[in-house]
Amino acid sequence: MNPMRADVVLADGDIVLRLPRRRDARAWGDVRVRNASWLRPWDATLPAPDPSVPTTFAAMVRYNHREARAGRMWSFSVFYSGRLVGQVTLGGVSYGSLRSGYVGYWIDEGVAGMGIIPTGVALVSDFAFSSLRLHRLEINVRPENAPSSRVAEKLGFRLEGARAAYLHIDGDWRDHVTYVLFGGDLPDGVLATFLGSATPSERPPVPEKGDGSDDTGG
Repeated sequence: MNPMRADVVLADGDIVLRLPRRRDARAWGDVRVRNASWLRPWDATLPAPDPSVPTTFAAMVRYNHREARAGRMWSFSVFYSGRLVGQVTLGGVSYGSLRSGYVGYWIDEGVAGMGIIPTGVALVSDFAFSSLRLHRLEINVRPENAPSSRVAEKLGFRLEGARAAYLHIDGDWRDHVTYVLFGGDLPDGVLATFLGSATPSERPPVPEKGDGSDDTGG
């Protein structure tokens, strides 16, 4: 697999991650509108106008594909049994002597706590370490966001420290805590380690046959 492409697909069972496509506009809009109040406290905002930030879904798709081909960012849409339910982003990718990046994520409230996002983050982490040969990944979480911290901890990321006024979230500069994972920390891989240690309740359930109808492609 050539990682510097926009058609990279990561999957485990009924969980599929790929970059957004223009035909996903309605599904993306539906899940974002339905989860607006759920996501607002954790969503990034702009402290000042920024013309480089896409303002339409089509522009976002073009931007995401361009960034993936450049090897700087992969913003994967997450599908569960064919339905768009969230996003996992590998961003801030640096090479050379640093070889690092960050992982961010969100999930539809209706399927939160089902192991979908931990699986997605594990898939992206394995992609970062195995395909991109990164050395370090970090997850930055607001201290109040206990569910996101649990995702990091389940996957073996360890708490590194605090960052004051680190990101502009929900209209203001917010403190964050940083979790880190290094390549080689989990020799069997992030996903395999997670699935090997997860309790049945922490693993995504197997959907009934016929659930979901959206084409996640490949």
